[in-house]
Amino acid sequence: MQNFVYDIPTKVFFGKWQISHLVDQIKPFWNKILLTYGTWSIKKIWLYDQIITLLKEKNIQYRELWDILPNPDISSVREGIELCKRNEIQFILAVGGGSVIDASKAIALGYFYPGDPRDMFCKKTAITQALPLGTILTLAATGSEMDPYLVISDREKQEKRDYGNPIVLPKFSILDPTYTYSVSPKQTVAGIVDIMSHIFEQYFSPTSATEVQDSIAEGLLQTCIYYGHQVIADPENYDARANLMRTSSLALNGLLGLGKQQDRASHNIEHALSAVYNITHGDGLAIIFPRRMEYVLWDGTNPIILDKFVDFARHVRHIHRIWDDLDIARAGIEALRNFRSQIGAPRKLSDVDILLPDFDMLADKVVVNWSIGGFKSLEKKDIIDILQQCA
Repeated sequence: MQNFVYDIPTKVFFGKWQISHLVDQIKPFWNKILLTYGTWSIKKIWLYDQIITLLKEKNIQYRELWDILPNPDISSVREGIELCKRNEIQFILAVGGGSVIDASKAIALGYFYPGDPRDMFCKKTAITQALPLGTILTLAATGSEMDPYLVISDREKQEKRDYGNPIVLPKFSILDPTYTYSVSPKQTVAGIVDIMSHIFEQYFSPTSATEVQDSIAEGLLQTCIYYGHQVIADPENYDARANLMRTSSLALNGLLGLGKQQDRASHNIEHALSAVYNITHGDGLAIIFPRRMEYVLWDGTNPIILDKFVDFARHVRHIHRIWDDLDIARAGIEALRNFRSQIGAPRKLSDVDILLPDFDMLADKVVVNWSIGGFKSLEKKDIIDILQQCA
């Protein structure tokens, strides 16, 4: 295990009616806020009315930026920055899932950035100042409510880029599982897949002696599987929604990756795919991840890789048959694929209407000028092979 420093200052209010803490977290420090959200879903569940009532009661001034779409586009970020500057906004309140929160983080960073916000992602500019923000979560998936990361698309250029900066860690996040009751089965499944993918990218690591992190990761993966079945059968099962929401935050708030080499290759491949075809992020991951697992495992000649897949098969999928290790590892991957099929996740690109993808172009967008992957390095040819197996 490598050395590390762990500091997550986000204050979490978890459970029913935690919105009662909203104005107490805002009013002492900020009086002009930007309220960001996506579609009208927060109005259908009466969350919007609750927020506006609380803000008006304390005379907190607000402006609104709505219609932030899934795979948020840089155009929404530019619009939000201009709105903040024009109205001297002091704080951003993001209400929604990862797309709304990510766009809000980009707005917070871009407020003080002198250039076009797209440069922040292309040049990985070091930014030292941002508007503070808080979140009210309505979809368990990305972990953006408790992490410093964001992903923004540029649909015009068919690009999707990520960025991380601790200065956009939310000051507070309100996590009420009842706000996720109305999330569609498709989005619920995509969220579960995204959560598990975040865990995998920290769990499958060549770093040794990380039993603490790995044991937590295995428990969280089992939580996703156990409650994944329950939430599809009963969307208003509070315990299922609560456990998935908590797992979403723990999956990417740094806890699982402490002192470990991490591997975001599957996310990198999916970002290229959804940048071009604008598919749901979780759907892309559901298709890519098992294929990449098989490709990385291949013939089982790397003992570090093989041992990790065996651990997953035995500790998470409970496969204890008397097989050799390679067969056990392969059975674990197939069990993962079967679970995702059972809850309704797609298995191949044609399931999401991608019939004739340009594999060469997609691979170029993934690798650019260098290889990817920390668990096993992948070149352009590897990316093409993985994508072809996903077709």
